[in-house]
Amino acid sequence: MNKFIYNNKSSLLKLKRFLNSLLGIELKRYPTDELTRRIRLIEHHNIDVILDIGANIGQYGGEMRNLGFKGEIHSFEPMKSAFEKLKKNAAGDSKWKVHHYSIGEKDGQTTINIAKNSVSSSLLENLPQLTDSAPEAAFVEKETIEIRKLDTIFDDLNLNGKNIYLKIDTQGYEEMVLLGAEKSLEKVTGIQIEMSFVPSYQGAITFDEMKTKLNQKGFTLLALENGFYDKKTGKQLEVDGVFYR
Repeated sequence: MNKFIYNNKSSLLKLKRFLNSLLGIELKRYPTDELTRRIRLIEHHNIDVILDIGANIGQYGGEMRNLGFKGEIHSFEPMKSAFEKLKKNAAGDSKWKVHHYSIGEKDGQTTINIAKNSVSSSLLENLPQLTDSAPEAAFVEKETIEIRKLDTIFDDLNLNGKNIYLKIDTQGYEEMVLLGAEKSLEKVTGIQIEMSFVPSYQGAITFDEMKTKLNQKGFTLLALENGFYDKKTGKQLEVDGVFYR
């Protein structure tokens, strides 16, 4: 290796360690290898549209824009407060559409449990291990929301001929989303879905069960992205599985 480059890298590493210690945070390269892999897979499969189910305030959609995705994004968020922030974050982006309802196994209304941190809100009840490892995930109130099957609203999105990527992050409700998308899944190219080694919500299925269901529908697991873990023990509880046909 060129001596100048080697010495330069050594100096940068020392600077990084100093800043990490000074600020109390870890500085990392952006995008990370994990995010780079995600966008490479999306580009390789010519994805035109992302359906962002469980959007919260638009964190995922914003991240995909930062990674260079220029296609359509449809974000679905049922909670009133989170949706208002999502709407503001998507404003000015003509290819980013927002929808104020949940996606699940039925059409109508239902009740969502709202968590302190918002992102852990769920249509399911939580289990003790969730709040033991993440007290901020505790539920603090309930809200009546609208819910739709993806099969019901799919044609209204005008996605014919598009390569579709389905991102599902619904805090244990992922199986119900798939149940309401039996016909739609036939038109989906890729799926990124939250999967639990140890379920945090009542009724949620495990990693192995979800993998089997998606394999049976013609999808193959190509990548895993890091997810929630128990901060006390270090045990991995959830990951995102990335599947493609």
